[in-house]
Amino acid sequence: MLTFIGLGLFDKTDVSEKGLRLIHAADRVFLECYTSRLGGTTREELEEYYGKAVTPLFRADVEQHPDELLAAAEKGNVVFLCAGDPMVSTTHSDIRMRAAARGIRTAIVHGASISSAICGLSGLQNYRFGKSCSLPFPQKNWFPTTPLDVILSNLSQRLHTLVFLDIQEERYMTVPEAVALLEQMAAPRKAVIPLYVGIARAGSDAPVVRAGSADTVRATDFGPPLHILVVPAELHDMEREYLEMFAGL
Repeated sequence: MLTFIGLGLFDKTDVSEKGLRLIHAADRVFLECYTSRLGGTTREELEEYYGKAVTPLFRADVEQHPDELLAAAEKGNVVFLCAGDPMVSTTHSDIRMRAAARGIRTAIVHGASISSAICGLSGLQNYRFGKSCSLPFPQKNWFPTTPLDVILSNLSQRLHTLVFLDIQEERYMTVPEAVALLEQMAAPRKAVIPLYVGIARAGSDAPVVRAGSADTVRATDFGPPLHILVVPAELHDMEREYLEMFAGL
């Protein structure tokens, strides 16, 4: 049996009662550590909270070499933990399909997701979001501009864009870094992004939400990770008022 459990947005206490009960009953506990992370806790704290060893899984473990996970699920009761909601990532859908192909029963315990949390924190209406995109750190001789293409396409359709910021093993992209990268992409094309909304530590007791121009958002101290960015389209009156009240627009 393989159960996918969403841990919510920020710390060890965000998991649902159902999820926690299934973790306590599991033979093996795996934690996916690369699509997102809980900023308010550590793997060691999770192990203490669960009273169980937690095996970390990184990109290669999930996408290329999931045999340990699947073999364990063939023999016993296994839980696959991840921040947010398990099935927001297509990688996790792939693992579920691989398990099913091997005759392994699967189940899902959903958790709070950043995809819905941003609407509550920013006031941007969920039905007005278009395609999302991921913004990676540039590498030597590699500076992908696909995120700008997605944003401009959404803006042309009056749709907001959720921009997922790169997470590496010990490096987390910040909102100011993301804005700087997008402005660098936009300059040669003379494209204008009029408004950004940066959010830090969604789900914590003190999230930071700041809306404004590129200069305004780049000058904001968002504090520790995790950060995420939204590029809004033309605002509805209620969206604008909400951002004025709660994001300093």
